[in-house]
Amino acid sequence: MVEVSIAPAQTATSTVSLQHRFATELPELALSWQAVETPQPRLLALNGPVAAAVGLDVDWLRTPEGVGLLTGTRVPDGAAPVAQAYAGHQFGGYSPRLGDGRALLLGELTDGAGRLRDLHLKGSGRTPFSRGGDGLAAVGPMLREYVISEAMHALGVPTTRSLAVVSTGRPVQRETLLPGAVLARVAASHLRVGSFQYARATGDPELLRRLTDHAIARHHPAAADAEIPALALFEAVVAAQATLVARWMLLGFIHGVMNTDNMTISGETIDYGPCAFLDAFDPTTVYSSIDEGGRYQYRNQPVVAEWNLARFAETLLPLIDADQEAAVPRAVAVLETFRPRYSDAWSAGMQAKLGLPDGLDEAVAAALIDDLLVQMQRSHVDHTSLFRRLALAARDDREPARGEFLDLAAIDAWLDRWLALGPDADAMDRVNPVVIPRNHLVEEALAAGTDGDLAPFEQLLDAVSAPFDVRPGLERYAEPAPRDFASSYRTFCGT
Repeated sequence: MVEVSIAPAQTATSTVSLQHRFATELPELALSWQAVETPQPRLLALNGPVAAAVGLDVDWLRTPEGVGLLTGTRVPDGAAPVAQAYAGHQFGGYSPRLGDGRALLLGELTDGAGRLRDLHLKGSGRTPFSRGGDGLAAVGPMLREYVISEAMHALGVPTTRSLAVVSTGRPVQRETLLPGAVLARVAASHLRVGSFQYARATGDPELLRRLTDHAIARHHPAAADAEIPALALFEAVVAAQATLVARWMLLGFIHGVMNTDNMTISGETIDYGPCAFLDAFDPTTVYSSIDEGGRYQYRNQPVVAEWNLARFAETLLPLIDADQEAAVPRAVAVLETFRPRYSDAWSAGMQAKLGLPDGLDEAVAAALIDDLLVQMQRSHVDHTSLFRRLALAARDDREPARGEFLDLAAIDAWLDRWLALGPDADAMDRVNPVVIPRNHLVEEALAAGTDGDLAPFEQLLDAVSAPFDVRPGLERYAEPAPRDFASSYRTFCGT
């Protein structure tokens, strides 16, 4: 539900308590800072389930005091907002000092399961990490993160969650003058590979050890009991990222900016800047306007993830073994598990998307999948809708799927092979979405939201919140983009 009004302050009360464990345990990575004031804050979107999950009163969040928390301008007593320091490889080039240039960690909340969750802002103003930027954000990109992160959650992908978007009343200069906004989001943490790169670059082994202990305690506690905790942490992150990127690939999601500062230690997807979903299937697809060399194109995402993890391994070497010559082969042995982990997760996911039976010979499944992907690329088939149409074929209605392909003889032969295996159509429908955040509909919603009309955003959010359901009246959200749109679409990071 999207909320668009702020209730009077007297309608609700709250005793929000924000912890500051990151700032306390890792002060070298935390710079005390405050959000810039918002001249005319207005609540554009509020995520009730996320608020309830972290113990925040939804009614109170609608009050001026609650909106003040969501913009960082009214934090509770005892809170210690900080801009986090980190480094990172951006498009392959190393930057030793990045950090939160337009973001703040307000602190940590405890969810209903007793787990810490970061409360974090984007667009909250300049910090010492801004590097010449204004530290602000526009309404459109913040609504993009809200709707796509909620779609990813509904699709079963580990992700940060959007809590709220608040317009600020302050214009933001980009290519044109745009209305400003702040996004409040909730995450398992904002620890990144870049956090470890920064700590390692300081040359302080104690800081690196404390950061590692902090990450283990927060995300991978079983690693604490391992013979080499840092190596066990690395193995856990490799496993989490292999599964995460496989899920991206299965859905046709393209992150667009897989820098090491955008790879989390928790295994959550973070930062929905120039991201998009595949329209016509093409492994070389690049949507991001800043990815001029295609480094982060769709097919490269597993390779880039492995490369990022290698950079993570480099930071941990002193904790794996004091002798680097002994540490390196240990780290490499763990890194080499990424490809089989990813391959297993992706292959299992593709077999599920095709409704293939358990116990099917791996070579048979692999050949079937490979042949389908070749035909999908040759015919520029819509990545998402095809699999629901194949489920119809499994119910004896071949034509919707068959009609997607140019080479009818080839697809008929493929369908014969696949149908002979007895695919489960109901199982296919459980894993293949009807609705994703279609790029043309996202742009339509963001343009309208920028102009003050939130109805398209609300409707899109409702549609993507139940992605596996066929709902009457929402047919347009399941339809592929017009071909002229898909062929020329580009995304922008919004900074």
